[in-house]
Amino acid sequence: MDAVIASTGLVKTYGGVRRVDGLDLAVPAGVVSGFVGPNGAGKTTTLRMLLGLIRPTEGRAWVLGTEITKPQGFLPRVGAMIEGPAMTPALSGRANLDLLAVLGGHDRSRIGEALHLVGMAHRADEPFKSYSLGMKQRIGIAAALLPQPKLLLLDEPTNGLDPAGIVEIRQLLRRLADTGITVFVSSHLLSELEVVCDHLVMIRAGRLVFQGPTSELLARQHPRIHATPENPADLPLLGSLATDRGFPATVSDGAVLVDAPATFAGELNREAMQHGITLIELAARQNNLEDAFFALTGSATGDTRTTPLEAAL
Repeated sequence: MDAVIASTGLVKTYGGVRRVDGLDLAVPAGVVSGFVGPNGAGKTTTLRMLLGLIRPTEGRAWVLGTEITKPQGFLPRVGAMIEGPAMTPALSGRANLDLLAVLGGHDRSRIGEALHLVGMAHRADEPFKSYSLGMKQRIGIAAALLPQPKLLLLDEPTNGLDPAGIVEIRQLLRRLADTGITVFVSSHLLSELEVVCDHLVMIRAGRLVFQGPTSELLARQHPRIHATPENPADLPLLGSLATDRGFPATVSDGAVLVDAPATFAGELNREAMQHGITLIELAARQNNLEDAFFALTGSATGDTRTTPLEAAL
């Protein structure tokens, strides 16, 4: 099987509710693949099934060519961090990794390389409890690298981080992929995944919405014109000027968003002037990954006011 992660009809039911509902996955080797969906979409449940931690209710799945019912066949080649790193606070980062290497039967000589890869070699001998959240996340990823994995599974590695910490983790994931590791990273922060991921798997309510190259999804999106009138009372009329010419328009956050090519901006500006509307902003922008998600799911179409998905769904 060519895919690093693959599944057919994968289902997990809890209390009569399908948390994962018929997933057919195909994640290729050598990519950073973003596993996208709002909180509660079934991402963590899927990752737990792929790691053999819980059994599927229905369906089959394979990791590195081995069925997940035989985790001993693939786990030695998989690194994972699910729901944050679990470390001993009083021990240093290095000592924590040494303990995990012994318990996991990993080569302890890998510790130095793992610390270097995540950029923590210079702070490795300080107590884990003294680290910032971003540093703790990096030590957790270092622990996941101890098996010298072919596949790295990470669950919300930027959760709770400030913007600087998010950028650090983003850069780290790219470096790891450049070493040949396939990275499968779950997140609800679409703006971050758009920057780092070559491949995407999108789910909502446990169901597959999209999977494939990030560039393929973004290429489907059409440009959008943002027009902001000086007087908010002009919003309905401004929108109608676009829709009367066959271009869908919605009002969001004090602006009219028009699904139209950039060449329509000049015409809209002239029409606005003729109707006594003064524009304080007029710009053509390419839709982003969040717009693509909303377009695919039919949720919050045209509303780009928030980045976390759960805030808009």
